[in-house]
Amino acid sequence: MSHQSELTILRDLAKQLADLSALPVQEEKRRLWRKLNGLAPERPMVMADQVCWNEMNADGELDLLSTTPGYRHWETYLRRTLYQARHFPVDMVAEPFIRVPMAVEGCGFGMDTVEENLATDATSDVLSRHYENQFKTMEDLAKIKMPVVSHNKAETERRMTEADEIFHGILPLRAEGYDPYLSVWDPISMWMGVEAALYGMVDEPELMRALARRITDGYLIMLDQLEAQGLLCGQQSLIHCTGAWTDRLPPDDYDPKQPRTKDIWMFGLAQMFSTVSPAMFEEFEIEESMPLFERFGLVYYGCCDPLDGKMHEVRRIPHLKKVSMSPWANKERGAEQIGRDYVFSNKPNPAYLATPSFDEELVRRDLRETVDACRRFGCPLEIILKDISTVRYEPQRLWRWAEIAMEEANGD
Repeated sequence: MSHQSELTILRDLAKQLADLSALPVQEEKRRLWRKLNGLAPERPMVMADQVCWNEMNADGELDLLSTTPGYRHWETYLRRTLYQARHFPVDMVAEPFIRVPMAVEGCGFGMDTVEENLATDATSDVLSRHYENQFKTMEDLAKIKMPVVSHNKAETERRMTEADEIFHGILPLRAEGYDPYLSVWDPISMWMGVEAALYGMVDEPELMRALARRITDGYLIMLDQLEAQGLLCGQQSLIHCTGAWTDRLPPDDYDPKQPRTKDIWMFGLAQMFSTVSPAMFEEFEIEESMPLFERFGLVYYGCCDPLDGKMHEVRRIPHLKKVSMSPWANKERGAEQIGRDYVFSNKPNPAYLATPSFDEELVRRDLRETVDACRRFGCPLEIILKDISTVRYEPQRLWRWAEIAMEEANGD
């Protein structure tokens, strides 16, 4: 296929996205997200993310026709966005612009994992991993290098030029800075392995606190550099997998040319702390991450970690707006603990889409229990289906889940 033919295909897809983004329903959904994030929801909001796209290709809708590497990136984005709008739109918002990531470099810690992988499906990027422990003594902390942030302007210009070729006259472009992911313990879990890290907090607490502090210090150094160089992202549409639209951000003194951490959301989590005590959670996560929480305008906290029994500690987080309630959380206790103070960010169990046969009543019952619990305690509610590893190559399961979830959210 010729270069021009590929470009024609991508521009046609871009026009479809432009038409989608111009629909009045997009602003209505943004309005509803702002109401939820203002703790005055009109109804529960629903999202589906982290999809097993390798199993979604019904009738060739996701087939890539371009061969140019940069074109394939944008074709993937366009086809997946349009596919979701057709089949499981829930409360996703199609924005009337295109974010082009700036080439921000040097945000890492100079560390690689040492791991063994096991795959059960060659088409999936979901792997079982075993990590080797690289931190056994205080001397090992020197392996972690402090970030030195820079901007590869030539690469950013190349990306913008490539995107402009596709979207020119169809959708405006935004050069998008770095959207920070600031988990202290996720990288530790991969540099040590979860088992070694958990035992380390018992056997070598000074080492583990020093390790956490070095990572926090590295993040703070990184954020300072991103702010100073104008390389932070602008206003987010999503924070993790949930709608970020809010009337609270940005503050009145916001300068889009020089975004600051206090202008945006932060996403925090400590997934490997699922089984630790509230006291250990407070000591090693809340205390060590507090300098990060304090910098941001709003905080979304939690992921797969069940927090229904740790809300006393979670409440210490400044600027907290949303709290994740994972499939392993007790819905009733979580709703009682959250009350009207934060958004109850419900994570339905994605395993319900992976059973030998799809049980619609199980899905509906689970969603209704969540909606009812949040109604009893006055909790603003969002329903975020994520970590979808498989639908057994039956994409219609996800489509049907979306329909059921919107029915329950609307009280149908």
